[in-house]
Order: sequence, then C-alpha cells, then structure tokens
Amino acid sequence: MAGAGLRAAAVTDHDSLVAGEELAAAGLGGPDRPPGSGPRLISGVEINTLPGLEVPRPPEAPVEVHILGLGVDPTTPELTTALERQRALRRERVARMAERLRELGLPIDDELVATLGPDVAAAGRPHLARALIRAGHATSVDDAFDRYLSRGRPAYVARAGLSAREAIGAIVAAGGIAILAHTADAPERPAYVAQLQAWGLRGLEVYYGGMGRPFSPEQVGRLARFAAERGLLASGGTDYHGDTMSYREAIAETHMPDRAAEALLAAIGV
Repeated sequence: MAGAGLRAAAVTDHDSLVAGEELAAAGLGGPDRPPGSGPRLISGVEINTLPGLEVPRPPEAPVEVHILGLGVDPTTPELTTALERQRALRRERVARMAERLRELGLPIDDELVATLGPDVAAAGRPHLARALIRAGHATSVDDAFDRYLSRGRPAYVARAGLSAREAIGAIVAAGGIAILAHTADAPERPAYVAQLQAWGLRGLEVYYGGMGRPFSPEQVGRLARFAAERGLLASGGTDYHGDTMSYREAIAETHMPDRAAEALLAAIGV
C-alpha cells in the first residue's frame, strides 16, 4: 500500500481481525511510522449479518447485509466473542457444504480447503471454490459458484450468524464506527436504514470499487445524497478479495473525495 497514495486504510476481513493484528504486530501502519512507509492502518472488520433474525423483522430488511466496523478495539470481549461465534458458524457451514460436495461425487480435502484463502479463520465459499478448481471440478471461482455453491445450487447450505443489531452492538461496544457496506439500494430502504441507525449505525459505504464492478457515478451520487440526508458518514472500499486483480488495481478503482475521507477519519479519531 505504500505506493498507493493513501493516508489511511483498514483491512476488513470477514468476521476476523487477524490481518490487522498481524500488521500491527509487525510494526506497520502505526502513528509513528516513518515517512513513505505506507498509510496509517485502522483496525477493522466486516461482519456478515442476517437482518431477518430480528423479531419482528425490520421493514425493508434484505436477506443479508454486511456491516463494517472501523476503529474498533480488537481486545473488546463483546466483539471478540461475537466474531468467534461467527467463525464457528462459518466452519460448520463449510464442513456441511464439503460433505454435500462429497455426496455429489466431488471429494474435497478439508485440509486443502483450509489453505486456500488469505484467512483460514474466515473460511467460506471462496475457499471451497478454490478447492474445486484445484481438484479439477471447476474452471474458475465463478464457475464453482454457478454450478455448486450459490443459493439454489446442489452444495449450497444456508448461512447462520449474527443479526445486524448484534453486529452493530458489538462494533459500538468496541468503540468503532458501524457502516453499512456495499448496499447500492440503501436509498430504497429508508425505513430499514433508519432502524439500523437506531441501533448505532453511523455510516454508509458510498464509494465502492467492487473488484471490477464499481458503483456507477449515478449510484454514488444517489448514495452520497442519501447519506447526507440521513446524517451518515460516507466511506469507501475496494471489496478486494484477491481473485481477479491486484490490490493496487482495486484501490485505483475506488475514488473517495478528500472531504468525505476527512470526516470519516475525524469520527474514527485518526
């Protein structure tokens, strides 16, 4: 990231703080870093949530939303406990999907699955997709999802996990800023966004690189206006997963205005 021209950045792995902790342990991204050594690193996480778990179900709730937590204290028990629960459910889901693949005559080695992603703690369907490719059962990640792993496909297992309310609560307890991630249709769900705000949501991901599928200028404009109307901070993210492009390319596709970045960093305390 040192040559990407970033002032600050966060690594927000799914349901895991491991990457940020490893970078901090290596002395990277701290407030006293030498000039030219890269951006200030902010602790962060992305939590996959199931909004329908709240009872009664919030109005306009989608099937699933991802909540970003920026500036969190990684030692906070409420957050670490919530993330461990998420990871346990992830492991259980991956094991059940691997078993379905074996029943389909597509044996997948569990140890191999655990090595085919940047963060074993956050193992998920991309790990299974890479294992299918390695075993010769799929030609690409998209092919693996289209044939076996997507909703409605033969190896799919529905996910269990935290509710959006629980995820936001854990982030807030850890002193972080909770942000609704890559939800282009947020302006069409004002009642749901208002409910998330009542639970502690403070931001909306407006500037989205999308790994080659960025939000359009029209989408960005609509999201920026909606965030301003709701009093929400605007964030920017690449959604980088490492499959189809380099992180430099992903960063280059994500354009966040200085004013929005300064407001977000001020809220985080950077």
